[in-house]
Amino acid sequence: MIGVGREVFAERGFVAATMEEIAERAQVSKPLVYQHFGGKQGLYSVVVDQEMDQIVTEITLAISSGTSRERAERAAVAFLSYVKDSPAGFAVLSHDAPAGRGKNSMSSVMSEVAERVGVVLKQTFKETGYDPENVPIYAHALVGMVSFVAQWWMETRTPSVEVVASHVVSLAWVGLHKLPRHPKPIEVSGKQDGPG
Repeated sequence: MIGVGREVFAERGFVAATMEEIAERAQVSKPLVYQHFGGKQGLYSVVVDQEMDQIVTEITLAISSGTSRERAERAAVAFLSYVKDSPAGFAVLSHDAPAGRGKNSMSSVMSEVAERVGVVLKQTFKETGYDPENVPIYAHALVGMVSFVAQWWMETRTPSVEVVASHVVSLAWVGLHKLPRHPKPIEVSGKQDGPG
């Protein structure tokens, strides 16, 4: 029933999914689905919790060792591999969460992953003399970048996960590698940049 629920929520989203369709596709009675999960909300929560656990576990494992660059690339590969191997799960997480369930959403998953990535970045920032208080900015930026690229990649499925991860991390790494110690906002002069 959980697998069928995942597929239906992935295809239709939470609001349009019905318990009737889930029961029919799972070849069980509708009361049995209610008995196990208490309703659509309960089944949805179980599906989302499983997906969140899977993706966070895979990324946590990926960043558990290696240089900072290796960890970043492994994390990107882990996330993109999850997207490739669990398209229905990624679709469920990408849909809007139902009202009152904001904690079970893609933004919640990304926040948790960013926290894990932030732990790795914080140590690197301390070692290189950067202010570790700014780590959440960079951790969320990196995770958001990979997440957004993953949504695009789902449509094309090319190039390979490893190649996409390499490009994304290369872009981020060059930026982090040349990061000023104290970035300052650019003063807006009112002039337009460009030819002329």
